Amino acid sequence: ASALCGIAQSQEMLVGARFLQGVGGAVTSAVILGMIVTMFPEPRDQAKAIGIYSFVAAAGASIGLLLGGVLTEALSWHWIFFVNLPIGVATAIAASRLVQNDDGIGLRKGADALGAVLITGALMLLVYTIVKPAADDGWGAPLTLGLGAASLALLAGFIAREATARTPLVPLRVFRNRNVSGANAVQALFVAGMFGMFFLGSLYLERVLGYGPLEIGLAFLPVALAIGILSVGFSERLIMRFGAKPVLLVGQVLIAGGLVLFALSPVQSSYLGDLLAPMLLLGLGAGLSFPSLMGLAMSSATEQDSGLASGLVNTSLQVGGALGLAVLATLSSTRTDSLLASGSSPDAALTGGFHLAFWVGAGLVTAAIAISTLVIRTAPALAEDEQLEEIEPELEGEPAYWEAA
Repeated sequence: ASALCGIAQSQEMLVGARFLQGVGGAVTSAVILGMIVTMFPEPRDQAKAIGIYSFVAAAGASIGLLLGGVLTEALSWHWIFFVNLPIGVATAIAASRLVQNDDGIGLRKGADALGAVLITGALMLLVYTIVKPAADDGWGAPLTLGLGAASLALLAGFIAREATARTPLVPLRVFRNRNVSGANAVQALFVAGMFGMFFLGSLYLERVLGYGPLEIGLAFLPVALAIGILSVGFSERLIMRFGAKPVLLVGQVLIAGGLVLFALSPVQSSYLGDLLAPMLLLGLGAGLSFPSLMGLAMSSATEQDSGLASGLVNTSLQVGGALGLAVLATLSSTRTDSLLASGSSPDAALTGGFHLAFWVGAGLVTAAIAISTLVIRTAPALAEDEQLEEIEPELEGEPAYWEAA
C-alpha cells in the first residue's frame, strides 16, 4: 500500500492506496496492546511495557515529522511513502523471529461481515457529511441533515446487529465495564482535540508564519520528545505510585491548558515566546495520559478478551481522530470564510479559524476530564476486580468483562 501511495499519480489512486494502508494498520495496531497484556500480566511490568509502547509511538512520530520534512524538501512527497518499505520489511522479519505464534479461533465460527459494513459505512458517511455538505451548505442544510440521519441509522443498525449476531464484531457486553467504556470515550474525545491541533497547527505554521516542511517538523519535536521521555522514564512509576486515574487527570488538564494557550496566541506568534510553552504542555499531558489511559482500557481484559479490548482502544483512537479532525477543520474553515467576508486580512482570518478549532478542542478535552472523573474508577476498585476474577468461575462460551459495581 505504501508503494502504491508513492507511485500514485491521481487523487483517486492515492485515496485508494491510503485505504489499503489503513486496513494494514488496523490489523497490526489492533493486536499490539492485547499482546502486551498477555505477555506482561503483572501490573508493574504491564505499565512499564505500555510506557515503552507509548515511547516507541512518540519516537516514530517525531522521526516521521522530521524525516518527512527532509524528504519532501530534498526529493518529493512521494518518498514519505517509499521510506515505509524497508521499515515494513524489517518489522515483518523481526516479528516473525521474535514474536511467539499463538492459535486463534479463525473463521470457523463465522465473521460479522455485515456488522463491519454497517459501522464502516456509518463512520465514512458521517465524516463525509461533516467535511462536505456541512462545510459547503451549512449544518442545518437539508442534505447535511439527511446524510447525518442516514449515518445515524447505519450506526443504529450496527448496534442492533451486534446485539443479535452469533459472532458479533464488537460484543456489547464489553461496555458494561465502566473502565473499558469510560477509557475509550475519554480517548476518543481528547484525541479529537489533539489530532486537530497537529493538523491545524501545521497549517497555521505553514500558511500564517511561513514555515517550511522541515521547520514544521522541528516545531512539533518538543511534543514528541516530552511524550517519549515521560512514557519511558516516569509514567510507570507515577501510575504505580498514584494510580492510573490521577495521572490521567493531570495529563488531561495539561493538554487542555496547552490548547487554550494555542487559542490565545497572536496572529504573528514567535515560537519561543508563544508556541513553545503550549507544545511542551501538550507533550507532557499526552505523555502522562496515553500510558495511563491504555492501562485503564486494558485493565479488565482477560487473556481471551485482550485482542477485543486492544481493538477497541485502536478504534476509539482512530474514530475520535477522524471525526474530531473533520469537525474542527470544518468549523475552522467556516470561521475563516466568515472573517474574510467581514473584511479581515487573510492571516487574521486564518488565525481566527484556527483559534476557534483550538477552543473547541479544549472543550472536548474538558468533556474527557469530566468523564474521567465521573465514570472511570480508581486503582482500589481495579484491584478489587482482579480479586473477583480469581474467585469467580469463568462462564462457558465467550469470556466476559466483569460489570462495574
